[in-house]
Amino acid sequence: MSVVRHGSVHISAKSDYAIKAMVELSRVPPGTMLTAHDIADRQQIPLRFLLNILADLRRVDLVDSRRGPTGGWWIVRPATEISAADVVRAVDGPLAGHVVTVGGDPDLVDELWVSVQTSIRDVLEHTTVADLATSSAAQG
Repeated sequence: MSVVRHGSVHISAKSDYAIKAMVELSRVPPGTMLTAHDIADRQQIPLRFLLNILADLRRVDLVDSRRGPTGGWWIVRPATEISAADVVRAVDGPLAGHVVTVGGDPDLVDELWVSVQTSIRDVLEHTTVADLATSSAAQG
């Protein structure tokens, strides 16, 4: 995942949607499932894209699913134990990223962008899906 690009933060649509899907799944009571259609509708995520994201999340044991008319998706661990970084890594790979500078002497600003990237990584590592669900619920 490219975290810093041309001095601005870049988070992929896949990561953004994955976090939104995890937040949506965390809002339902334990033992409750949501269909992919419900998640897609509630978070305005294209269904096919969401299904690919959910498959990525299932591969790393963040979610699981059951097929059939009473099936659906659920988070495997408590939302308090899943960081935003876990979700981003599941769909976009390592957070290492890279710094891209635009012309000039890259040494002048590289240290700044590396610091920005480190700060972003720290926020992702220390923000849980539960934090995001609580925050978004408070905002309405």
